Amino acid sequence: MKRLTMSLDEELAQAFEALVQERGYENRSEAFRDLLRHDLREAHRIEQPDGQCVAILSYLYKHHQRQLAMRLNEMQHEHHELTVATTHAHLDHDHCIETMILRGRIDAVQSFAKHIITQAGVSHGQLHLIPVVVHHAHGHAHIEPATARTQRV
Repeated sequence: MKRLTMSLDEELAQAFEALVQERGYENRSEAFRDLLRHDLREAHRIEQPDGQCVAILSYLYKHHQRQLAMRLNEMQHEHHELTVATTHAHLDHDHCIETMILRGRIDAVQSFAKHIITQAGVSHGQLHLIPVVVHHAHGHAHIEPATARTQRV
């Protein structure tokens, strides 16, 4: 592990301390590592849209919207190479929530998620995307989160 020392102005230092406390980190180092990982994931996503990712897409939709459930199901079948699994739950008489695990090229996953979220009757859509590096060894794939080290691979 490498040790880094930083200097922050008072206002930024206080904001960082508040974040550490608010999120319940054991120490500043863990908080800083999480912030850095997030920023590196975003940089990877932007710089390598043809890279690989795993993702969670969640969205709320109106159950009674005309043929919406059927369209959403058809979209998943049309993109079966991206769709790993889907969980569906009924929230009330009118609303359902679905959570999908996706895997594939970053640009394809983002495009698919956008297509789902922009359907009439779908609301509160959110995509959580994690860039990954895929290594093939002894007959199957190994996936690890993309980091500064793996971004250059």
